[in-house]
Amino acid sequence: MLLRLAYLAATNTFALLRLLPMSDRDKDIEILALRHQLLVLQRQVGKPTFTDTDRVVLAGLLHHLPREKLRHLLLLVRPDTILRWHRNLLKRRHAATCAPKHRGRPPTVRSIRALVLRLARENSSWGYRRIHGELAALGIKVAASTVWEILREHGIPPAPERQSTTWADFLRSQADGLLACDLFETRTLTGARLYVFAVIEHSSRRVRILGATAHPSAEWIVQLGRNLLMDLQDAGSRAKFLIRDRDSKFTTAFDALLADAGLKVVTSGIQIPRMNSLMERWIQTCRRELLNRTLIWNQSHLLHALREFESFYNWHRPHRALKQAAPLRPLPEPINTPAQIRHPEVHRRDRLGGTLHEYQHAA
Repeated sequence: MLLRLAYLAATNTFALLRLLPMSDRDKDIEILALRHQLLVLQRQVGKPTFTDTDRVVLAGLLHHLPREKLRHLLLLVRPDTILRWHRNLLKRRHAATCAPKHRGRPPTVRSIRALVLRLARENSSWGYRRIHGELAALGIKVAASTVWEILREHGIPPAPERQSTTWADFLRSQADGLLACDLFETRTLTGARLYVFAVIEHSSRRVRILGATAHPSAEWIVQLGRNLLMDLQDAGSRAKFLIRDRDSKFTTAFDALLADAGLKVVTSGIQIPRMNSLMERWIQTCRRELLNRTLIWNQSHLLHALREFESFYNWHRPHRALKQAAPLRPLPEPINTPAQIRHPEVHRRDRLGGTLHEYQHAA
């Protein structure tokens, strides 16, 4: 546009120089001829199109004339349009000279953006909240909305947020004294069924995988209950209630064992898994991040994989309910050194052959 404007300014200057030696009679004749040609064009063209350069030239030439004289000119546009073009020209010039140099938040460091994309690329099931938690675990302070924007700019859909429920709000207020347990099923390569028994603490989100077997009996459940009570005693737990479903494998002997230790058993409603939402949520996490991505050979292989996932879940995986901390590990101190912020050296540690990824700063 600037080059076009300079060209028109030069041509109009030469046209003005050509008019200087002409007499008033010659100028009047030329004006009448041009006006007649303009009338002919107006009859043939419905609505002419003006470029930005055309608007600038017309506004610059005609803005000195009063509105009354503009009305008598033969123009392709209305006089009000010429005046509006001139006002817009002044606004743009004012905005260019008075606009602030910096607007909004500073742009995200290129290395942080690259790290966000790397986490999304290497972990296809992670949403922006999960990636934000991993960055917080690394001590990189960045807003969750920034992670969402980075993913959106590169066409990566963020995972939807899960909605909370009234039951979850109640559990959150009573979390210090609550445990939850459940049995869930998985299959090996040969199609054999294996059953896993796990317990989660509502307050810390710590998970205990107590055992796995192909034949879950009532005696096996009672023995795992004894192991659970010993672990809770060693950890100094203050739990008072244990939530379970109405599976027939949980017998009165299991309930009596827990009652003797001061734990009251609370059974969930019939076919209402949301009453044991934290345990159900963890089972989904275990399936999505481990079991659905691992080929299980036998019971010993399943126990090995579950122990690795239990350690990963308790010591590394961030949790939104814990402000992106892990159940057994607090968040590190935020990075304050500019060099570490601009050039973070983050290494990846693979668990179970790369099924699970942990990210740590280089030593």
